[in-house]
Amino acid sequence: MNYWLLKSEPDVYSWDDLVATGDKGEPWTGVRNHTAKLNMMAMKLGDRCFFYHSNAGKEIVGVAEVVKEAYVDPTDATGKFYCVDIKAVEPLKTPFTLARAKVDPAVAKMSLVTSFRLSVQPVTAEEWDHILKASG
Repeated sequence: MNYWLLKSEPDVYSWDDLVATGDKGEPWTGVRNHTAKLNMMAMKLGDRCFFYHSNAGKEIVGVAEVVKEAYVDPTDATGKFYCVDIKAVEPLKTPFTLARAKVDPAVAKMSLVTSFRLSVQPVTAEEWDHILKASG
Protein backbone atom coordinates (compact mmCIF):
# COMPACT_ATOMS: atom_id res chain seq x y z
CA MET A 1 0.00 0.00 0.00
CA ASN A 2 1.11 3.54 -0.76
CA TYR A 3 0.25 6.67 1.19
CA TRP A 4 -0.66 10.13 -0.04
CA LEU A 5 -1.78 13.56 1.09
CA LEU A 6 -4.58 15.39 -0.73
CA LYS A 7 -5.17 19.09 -0.17
CA SER A 8 -8.49 20.86 -0.36
CA GLU A 9 -9.67 24.29 0.65
CA PRO A 10 -12.36 23.54 3.24
CA ASP A 11 -14.62 26.35 2.03
CA VAL A 12 -14.61 24.72 -1.43
CA TYR A 13 -14.64 21.02 -0.45
CA SER A 14 -14.18 19.91 3.15
CA TRP A 15 -13.69 16.69 5.06
CA ASP A 16 -17.37 16.86 6.04
CA ASP A 17 -18.29 17.07 2.34
CA LEU A 18 -16.29 13.91 1.65
CA VAL A 19 -17.88 12.11 4.61
CA ALA A 20 -21.33 13.07 3.26
CA THR A 21 -20.63 11.25 -0.04
CA GLY A 22 -20.46 7.92 1.82
CA ASP A 23 -19.00 4.77 0.33
CA LYS A 24 -19.60 5.85 -3.27
CA GLY A 25 -16.77 8.32 -2.83
CA GLU A 26 -15.95 11.44 -4.76
CA PRO A 27 -13.86 12.14 -7.89
CA TRP A 28 -10.78 14.18 -6.95
CA THR A 29 -11.05 16.53 -9.93
CA GLY A 30 -9.60 19.91 -10.79
CA VAL A 31 -5.90 19.19 -10.21
CA ARG A 32 -3.87 21.01 -12.87
CA ASN A 33 -0.29 20.27 -11.87
CA HIS A 34 1.71 17.66 -13.76
CA THR A 35 3.55 16.34 -10.69
CA ALA A 36 0.24 15.97 -8.85
CA LYS A 37 -1.20 14.25 -11.94
CA LEU A 38 1.65 11.73 -11.95
CA ASN A 39 1.07 11.09 -8.25
CA MET A 40 -2.60 10.35 -8.92
CA MET A 41 -1.68 8.08 -11.81
CA ALA A 42 0.48 6.09 -9.35
CA MET A 43 -2.38 5.59 -6.88
CA LYS A 44 -3.85 2.10 -6.52
CA LEU A 45 -7.13 0.80 -5.13
CA GLY A 46 -6.98 0.76 -1.36
CA ASP A 47 -4.15 3.28 -1.04
CA ARG A 48 -4.70 5.57 1.93
CA CYS A 49 -4.64 9.37 1.81
CA PHE A 50 -4.46 12.06 4.42
CA PHE A 51 -7.13 14.71 3.82
CA TYR A 52 -5.60 18.13 4.41
CA HIS A 53 -7.50 21.39 4.83
CA SER A 54 -5.40 24.04 3.09
CA ASN A 55 -5.62 27.82 3.47
CA ALA A 56 -8.18 27.76 6.32
CA GLY A 57 -7.14 25.34 9.04
CA LYS A 58 -3.88 24.12 7.50
CA GLU A 59 -4.21 20.69 9.08
CA ILE A 60 -4.60 17.00 8.30
CA VAL A 61 -8.12 16.16 9.44
CA GLY A 62 -8.87 12.66 8.19
CA VAL A 63 -7.96 9.48 6.35
CA ALA A 64 -9.42 8.67 2.94
CA GLU A 65 -9.09 5.66 0.64
CA VAL A 66 -8.68 5.41 -3.13
CA VAL A 67 -11.77 3.63 -4.47
CA LYS A 68 -11.17 4.14 -8.20
CA GLU A 69 -7.79 4.38 -9.89
CA ALA A 70 -6.73 7.23 -12.18
CA TYR A 71 -8.85 8.17 -15.19
CA VAL A 72 -9.12 11.27 -17.37
CA ASP A 73 -10.51 14.14 -15.32
CA PRO A 74 -13.96 14.93 -16.78
CA THR A 75 -13.52 18.60 -15.82
CA ASP A 76 -10.41 18.95 -18.01
CA ALA A 77 -11.29 19.95 -21.59
CA THR A 78 -7.73 19.17 -22.73
CA GLY A 79 -7.84 15.53 -21.59
CA LYS A 80 -4.32 15.86 -20.16
CA PHE A 81 -5.15 15.64 -16.46
CA TYR A 82 -6.36 12.76 -14.34
CA CYS A 83 -8.34 12.18 -11.19
CA VAL A 84 -9.04 9.35 -8.77
CA ASP A 85 -12.09 8.64 -6.64
CA ILE A 86 -11.71 8.66 -2.86
CA LYS A 87 -13.95 7.98 0.12
CA ALA A 88 -13.66 8.98 3.76
CA VAL A 89 -12.38 6.30 6.14
CA GLU A 90 -12.06 8.07 9.50
CA PRO A 91 -11.33 11.47 10.99
CA LEU A 92 -8.17 12.04 12.99
CA LYS A 93 -8.89 12.34 16.70
CA THR A 94 -6.61 15.38 16.83
CA PRO A 95 -5.83 17.22 13.59
CA PHE A 96 -2.14 17.36 12.67
CA THR A 97 -1.36 20.97 11.86
CA LEU A 98 1.14 22.42 9.42
CA ALA A 99 2.65 24.40 12.29
CA ARG A 100 3.27 21.14 14.14
CA ALA A 101 4.73 19.49 11.04
CA LYS A 102 7.21 22.34 10.62
CA VAL A 103 8.73 21.71 14.07
CA ASP A 104 8.46 17.90 14.16
CA PRO A 105 11.76 16.29 13.11
CA ALA A 106 9.97 13.04 12.19
CA VAL A 107 8.25 14.79 9.27
CA ALA A 108 10.86 17.45 8.43
CA LYS A 109 11.41 15.98 4.94
CA MET A 110 7.70 15.45 4.22
CA SER A 111 6.37 17.12 1.07
CA LEU A 112 3.85 18.98 3.23
CA VAL A 113 6.80 20.87 4.71
CA THR A 114 9.18 21.00 1.73
CA SER A 115 6.74 21.28 -1.23
CA PHE A 116 3.78 22.88 0.45
CA ARG A 117 2.13 24.05 -2.80
CA LEU A 118 1.76 20.56 -4.28
CA SER A 119 -1.88 19.44 -3.95
CA VAL A 120 -1.29 15.67 -4.26
CA GLN A 121 1.79 14.43 -2.41
CA PRO A 122 3.39 11.11 -1.53
CA VAL A 123 3.74 10.25 2.16
CA THR A 124 6.27 7.69 3.40
CA ALA A 125 5.16 4.81 5.60
CA GLU A 126 7.22 6.28 8.44
CA GLU A 127 5.57 9.70 8.08
CA TRP A 128 2.15 8.06 7.86
CA ASP A 129 2.66 6.01 11.03
CA HIS A 130 4.10 8.97 12.93
CA ILE A 131 1.20 11.29 12.08
CA LEU A 132 -1.40 8.65 12.97
CA LYS A 133 0.30 8.01 16.31
CA ALA A 134 0.72 11.72 17.04
CA SER A 135 -2.94 12.35 16.21
CA GLY A 136 -4.26 9.79 18.68
